[in-house]
Amino acid sequence: MARIKYNEDAIKYISMFESLSGAKIKDCILNESLIFIVHENEMGKAIGKNGSNIKRMENAIKKKIRLIEFNSDVCQFVSNLIYPLKSDDIKEENKSVKIYSKDTKTKGMIIGRDRHHLNAINDIVKRYFDIDGVNVVS
Repeated sequence: MARIKYNEDAIKYISMFESLSGAKIKDCILNESLIFIVHENEMGKAIGKNGSNIKRMENAIKKKIRLIEFNSDVCQFVSNLIYPLKSDDIKEENKSVKIYSKDTKTKGMIIGRDRHHLNAINDIVKRYFDIDGVNVVS
């Protein structure tokens, strides 16, 4: 669990989205898109009626936005991270989170090309939980 440091852009985006939606934002991750980690039970507020808050924010900053609801249970949080993909099961074993999926297509989408998606999931989960890593197994 690393101490989270925000740059100027992240602080600006968090402030902007909170004032636009009224939802409490826990974290903002900047990469090719913008990922907001929303506090528990704040997802409805963050999305807005028919996705209006997301659409307004995307139009304002000209970036794609993804919302993920935080959960204090690491397994549920990982499930929220990989949504809309569904896994067979997610378990925490020996400071490691294992995503079980028999479907090879789903497994491939969770891992991503050159493990890009799985590395991103690992980085996000390690920001909040004291784990060694996230793995996908059959």
